[in-house]
Amino acid sequence: MRVLIVDDEPLARALLSALLAELPGLEVVGEAAEGAEAAAAARSMGADLVFLDIDMPGLNGVLAAAEIIRGGAEVVFVTAHEGHAVEAYELDAADYLMKPVRRLRLATAIDRVRRRRSAEVEPAPETTVEEDVLWVPVTQGVVRVPFRDVMRVEAAGDHIYLHTAHRAFLYRATMSGIQARLEAAGLLRVHRSAFVRPAAVQAIQRSGKRLSLRLSDGHEAPVGPLYRIAALGALMHLAD
Repeated sequence: MRVLIVDDEPLARALLSALLAELPGLEVVGEAAEGAEAAAAARSMGADLVFLDIDMPGLNGVLAAAEIIRGGAEVVFVTAHEGHAVEAYELDAADYLMKPVRRLRLATAIDRVRRRRSAEVEPAPETTVEEDVLWVPVTQGVVRVPFRDVMRVEAAGDHIYLHTAHRAFLYRATMSGIQARLEAAGLLRVHRSAFVRPAAVQAIQRSGKRLSLRLSDGHEAPVGPLYRIAALGALMHLAD
């Protein structure tokens, strides 16, 4: 895979190039120091993937990314700030890396790019999996609630609220105690007291430093600072 590195800091370009050299199947075909050069360089060098800094003099990386993506190359943003994560999601960038770039996180981004560029998708083997459910006490007895029906979860002390499309159920459990089952069912933790189903997210909303997700049921789920990058990354790659 042919790679272009765009960053106005020579040391940052050199460090990323050294890390990429450790990974198989990659060829760094060039570097650029300005966003204005990025799209033209990607085309002329036949780049498959562009690692793009965001905060650069002149044309910033967000504006350059739109043209690069239209040209057919994948974009991975590399930045010291998380403030542009929403724009990265909206542009359908392949990934969003924070400086200093870590080897393992870089390898994960490369794997994600390769999956996106792969023309062939291996069919999943047919398996029979027992459905995970909760039996939730209600006034009339107990109700069977499949995890696949849960759209969002909210913490309530030593209980949780399980919200389905039709109603909410109060269940005695802690977030930490049930987290593994929620994640296995495809729910995404966006706050220390909230999980959401990514497919239910209709919009990402920002007000100052506050970030929230508007869900299909009209609920607005806050995104905690500790979960922001992971949550936006997961939403960004929902279609992978």
